[in-house]
Amino acid sequence: MFLRETIDFFGKPLTIETGRLAKQANGAALVTLGETVVLVTVCAGNDYRDGDFIPLTVDYLERTYAAGKIPGGYFKRESKPTEGEVLNSRIMDRPIRPLFPKTFKYETQIVALVISSDQENDPAVPALIGASAALTFSNVPFQGPIAGIRVGMIGDRLIANPTNEERALCDVDLMTAVGPNGLVMVEGEARFAPEAKIVKALKFAEEASRVLLDLQKDMAAKLNVTKRVPPEKTENAALVARVRELAWDPMCRALTIREKLPRRDAINNLAKATVEAMKEEFPDSTGEILAAIEHLEGERLRGQILDAGLRVDGRDLTTVRPITCEIGALPRTHGSAIFTRGETQALVTVTLGTEEDEQRMDLLTGDHFRRFMLHYNFPAFSVGEVKRLGSPGRREVGHGNLAWRGVSKVLPLDNPEFKYAIRAVSEILESNGSSSMATVCGSSLALHDAGVPVTSHVGGIAMGLIKEGDRVAVLTDILGDEDHLGDMDFKVVGTREGVTAVQMDIKCDGLTEQIMTTALEQARQARLHIIGKLEEAIPAPRTEYSPWAPRIYTMQISEDRIRDLIGPGGRNIRGVQAESGATINVDDSGMVTIAAVDKASADKAIAMIHELTDDAEVGRTYLGEVVKIMDFGAFVRILPGVEGLCHISELSDHRVKTVEDVVKEGDEILVKCIGVDPKNGKIRLSRREAMAERNKA
Repeated sequence: MFLRETIDFFGKPLTIETGRLAKQANGAALVTLGETVVLVTVCAGNDYRDGDFIPLTVDYLERTYAAGKIPGGYFKRESKPTEGEVLNSRIMDRPIRPLFPKTFKYETQIVALVISSDQENDPAVPALIGASAALTFSNVPFQGPIAGIRVGMIGDRLIANPTNEERALCDVDLMTAVGPNGLVMVEGEARFAPEAKIVKALKFAEEASRVLLDLQKDMAAKLNVTKRVPPEKTENAALVARVRELAWDPMCRALTIREKLPRRDAINNLAKATVEAMKEEFPDSTGEILAAIEHLEGERLRGQILDAGLRVDGRDLTTVRPITCEIGALPRTHGSAIFTRGETQALVTVTLGTEEDEQRMDLLTGDHFRRFMLHYNFPAFSVGEVKRLGSPGRREVGHGNLAWRGVSKVLPLDNPEFKYAIRAVSEILESNGSSSMATVCGSSLALHDAGVPVTSHVGGIAMGLIKEGDRVAVLTDILGDEDHLGDMDFKVVGTREGVTAVQMDIKCDGLTEQIMTTALEQARQARLHIIGKLEEAIPAPRTEYSPWAPRIYTMQISEDRIRDLIGPGGRNIRGVQAESGATINVDDSGMVTIAAVDKASADKAIAMIHELTDDAEVGRTYLGEVVKIMDFGAFVRILPGVEGLCHISELSDHRVKTVEDVVKEGDEILVKCIGVDPKNGKIRLSRREAMAERNKA
């Protein structure tokens, strides 16, 4: 059945359509916002796959034809996903995955294709709306719908789905997902925003999303879709009772162990013992037994927090784990630091480079160059596991991007005197909760150690939530267990001045404004505490760069002399680089950037550039080459591409009959610049005056 509905969504037409395209998929939705169009499909298999996780994959794909572009590269077609595509896939996946029935273990794939881009409206918004609509219109069971909306704030003015131009001006820029019971996901950044602004923006998102939720419900009612019925999960009451009898007391004892690995070992041992004790009475029920044991763990951990305010590592609700900071941890890096908070540890290095090291990003909106890169690595040894090494996954890309957004706000990238490209790399050496926030703190330390003139330290903290009915506990600096068994993961990054980045995933209903306000205030207090620790370790950026870091100098040459510096086929500039050891770049305005590992190399490069590009200076003496003989004088090249006339009367201190009596083509002679015509730039030279000055000296 074909169905199309259009609404005016805060001044922009938003259309949801189904039944015309991709009709063999289980569900499809074509969503148009402005002139940005995204086709989202959902397909679910028929073979049941047992396991701990829902076999769901979500892929967001941009087609370059959407913006009237042809892909670069040899093959001229889209290849591996870009960073933006990976991040938008995560934005779609995170709010959708918790809304599948836990017993729906059929392989399911959601694909979002950006097929038209007006380069004004963010495709992530219609993609998220389309994913929800496609699921809602399909026969796949889904506890939605959800609405995707981007919220911007310029000053105190709230904007729903700001354009790319408006986003560049926003003090707060948040991508949100709202379900039937409120917020389920937040991802965004801010320019040192106070916490009250974040709460205001999130409240606006919830209110603005209602029309999108109602639209999807109304369309689903008209389509009259019959949903697949997921398998019922029948609980074996006798098995659950027996697990509780055998495992409750050992579980309570295990959860008094404050260190992660000994606690995990104790829980694993009690699980093995319980399975062994029950194998005769309940054969082939290992999965159910382990699930019942995990339920006991969650019940005990959550109960301790709600009943006694006591967490598994012995902390109260608001205490931050012990912090240690080590500066200059590595001898040959440009900047390095080790940040440890509890059992989470990040080694972060900073490398300074030239503009040649900037990252070129080919986006639908055009080419963009990124001077600051932050990469996050999460090896298996950080959690004591064995795992095949591979390229960075979605988790690594997402965590790195969150830290990048939070830290980039304090960098001097708009300062014309700071010419460096920067790459920070976070190696997670140990993890028990919020390694992305350890990356933020470690990056702040390493940037200070590298001497980057950042405006302030940046700190990050992960907040959690335990909510059962009206009983609520907001947790500061959550552990891995509290993330896994809790109801919220809310990461907040910022400085003393305000918030710079946020990320939130919610697993429960009823996240009230009061809970958000409490969580943000606790996060602020924790952030200030952490920043105090960072300031104790290194209060300000170092005043000198590492001896191993490149030195960058700039000089201005005339636009007319750029070609002389570059030379035929780049011969001149390559020669300067080869002889001096420096790296040279020149832009269209004549600004030359010289990067060298030491001052001597830079000085040599600068001198060679002067020789290639300097204009004649009146009163200066040059050793030039005679390039042409005329009856009235000789033309002498005094600089690359710069020639002047030495008139026959200026060749000697006595009368000269013919020019050839004094000089010939190819001769090297000493000449002095005695004038430059301001109208045409013609240069007058004198061999006579140059010889007189030399003899006098």
